[in-house]
Amino acid sequence: MGPIKDPSGILSWDNTVDRKDIFVACSAAEIPGEIVRGSGTAIHVQLREILRKFVSTSLAPGAAFPSERDLAARFSLARMTVRQAIDSLVDEEVLDRIVGLGTFVTRPKFDLQVKLTSYSEEMERRGMVPAAQVLSFEQVAATALLARELQLDEGQPVIRFRRLLLADGEPMSVDENFIPAHRVPGILDEPPPSSLYNVLSERYGLVMEWGEDTIEATAASASIARLLNVDVGDPLLKLQRHAFVSRAMVDFSVSFYRADRYKLWVPLQRPGGRSRRAYSARR
Repeated sequence: MGPIKDPSGILSWDNTVDRKDIFVACSAAEIPGEIVRGSGTAIHVQLREILRKFVSTSLAPGAAFPSERDLAARFSLARMTVRQAIDSLVDEEVLDRIVGLGTFVTRPKFDLQVKLTSYSEEMERRGMVPAAQVLSFEQVAATALLARELQLDEGQPVIRFRRLLLADGEPMSVDENFIPAHRVPGILDEPPPSSLYNVLSERYGLVMEWGEDTIEATAASASIARLLNVDVGDPLLKLQRHAFVSRAMVDFSVSFYRADRYKLWVPLQRPGGRSRRAYSARR
């Protein structure tokens, strides 16, 4: 399963195989190391460190992990002891448990640092290759909701730009932007932009100066789940943004992020306190 290109060269996503259909765990017999009884270090701690080293040196993110039963047999330990070691690694986000499926190596979550930059810039900063599948690029009439959010009259023309955003070929979020059509005359005469904010800045002189975000937890609908390659009802982060140039509303957007690939990181500072430390990328 993965990204494919149709004859026109447009990137799309092959959903013919569900991401959870096939999981083949490595054998517990492959794990090197032995428990040293009477060493003064608790047995579950020894096992935890053996498993941690094996994960870091031999397994890829998302890989299936041996069962507690197999690990207990491999190290001649009670399953309760094995569970205690695995629980510690789950708490540390080294491993993930998925009910009904098993235990897996944790996939890194990207810190969703809220700022007015493009998706392409953010993924390139992380050393990943961004890509996008355009789902719609059209002019629509402002609904009552859009009119309220964009401070327009109902029925006024709005540009709708909806995309599935990917990183290293994997779907990460569904983004939908709404821009008052009078702000971007002729934008539909050109192909869909690869970076919306760059086009707004370079072609229309609309440099986003500030914004307001609302972030909440939500569950994946059938249509969003299909696009993001997750199950219906899986947790997502929903971000609604109002972006401004001076005091004018220019962009209203709604984004759905996979909660298994993102975590929200918000720097805080007490008024009058020291300046916050410099941000460093985390993966």
